[in-house]
Amino acid sequence: MDLRTVIFPYTGIYQEVLRSYKFGRHPGLGNFLAEKIQEGLTLFSAPISREAVLVPVPPRPGKLKKTGWDQIEYLAKLLSRYGSAPPVYRCLERLPSQSQKELDKKSRKTNLLGRIRCVRKVPQEAIIFDDVTTTGSTLEACASALKEGGAEKVYGLCLFYA
Repeated sequence: MDLRTVIFPYTGIYQEVLRSYKFGRHPGLGNFLAEKIQEGLTLFSAPISREAVLVPVPPRPGKLKKTGWDQIEYLAKLLSRYGSAPPVYRCLERLPSQSQKELDKKSRKTNLLGRIRCVRKVPQEAIIFDDVTTTGSTLEACASALKEGGAEKVYGLCLFYA
């Protein structure tokens, strides 16, 4: 991955915001979080080109069926409505694997190896976005798939870090 940035620590009030959004399914918080993703694009130490696209981290297979929604896809839909944000481009798919949050740090590093793949033409410049990063393994797996598919530059942007 070329660059990575994170906006908030996953503690205190920020932890409550994400939990309310993600697990309490309070979509109104999605507007706030989508705005923060947009603002986060300005935090990179290198300029992002106009050709860059936002690539959401794909959900685990069965997540929609189990939980009824995907919080990242909801943010992607909100970001698609903003005229000033880079366009959202869904080109990744996650193959069956264990949930990252159920694993220790060592297992997280290997759980997604080869489990993310490109299902559409890969953009030249991509900004992968997710809600939380702990070890960075999910972002790295997505970045590897994009690079293998031909992306020249891949950035990572997360709302929260644990």
